[in-house]
Amino acid sequence: MKVSDLMTKDVVTVTSATSLRDAAELLVEKRISGMPVVDEENAVIGVLSEADILVKAGGSSPRNRLLGWLFEPDFGDEDKIRAETVGEAMSAPALTISSHRPVHEAARLMVGEGVNRLPVVEDGKLVGILTRADVVRAFSRSDEEIAEEIQSDILRRTFWLEPDSVSVTVVDGTVTLQGEVETVADEDVLPALVARVPGVVAVHAELRSRATVPS
Repeated sequence: MKVSDLMTKDVVTVTSATSLRDAAELLVEKRISGMPVVDEENAVIGVLSEADILVKAGGSSPRNRLLGWLFEPDFGDEDKIRAETVGEAMSAPALTISSHRPVHEAARLMVGEGVNRLPVVEDGKLVGILTRADVVRAFSRSDEEIAEEIQSDILRRTFWLEPDSVSVTVVDGTVTLQGEVETVADEDVLPALVARVPGVVAVHAELRSRATVPS
C-alpha cells in the first residue's frame, strides 16, 4: 500500500501571510489539528499545528536568559510568542513524503519524528496530506483486503511468483504463508515484507526455496 492510497487529496492550506487568528479559525472550522503552509507555487514551506498556536496562546513570562535555555523547555520560542502571521508561527522546514512511498515508511517517519501529519508531495508540489488517523484506518481493513494486497503487490509484482506458488491465509490479521519461493533469501525476505502490510499483526511462514527442493 502506498501513501497515495490513503492520503487526503483535498487539503486545507494557508500561506505564510495568513494571519494567525484566521488560521486558528480555519483549524476550528475544519476540525483539523494542523495544515501545510504553501507558497504561490503550491510548494510546502512549513506546517502550522495546534501546538504552534498553543505557544502563542501561552504567552511569555519573565525569564532568566542565562538559565532559561537549560531549565525552560519553551525557551527560544519568543518568535512564535510574538507571531502575528502563519509564517512567524509555523514549524519549518516541513517534513514531507512522496506519494509513491509505502505506508510503513510514513508510519515510521511519523513515530520517529513525533509528527501527526505529513504533507504529501510530487515534484515538489503539494498533492495531499497523510495523518496518523489515516494510517490507523488502514490497520482496520478486512482480512480479505489484506490478503489481496499481499497476493497482488508482493507475490506477483515484487516476487513475480505464479499464483499457486504460495498460498496466503489471513485470520484476524495473522498471515500464514505456505509454498515455494525462488531462493533461500526469499524465505526470509517475503515474510518481512508481508509484516509491513498495514493490518498485518503476525506472519507465520512455511516456505521452502526451489534451491532446497530435491529434484
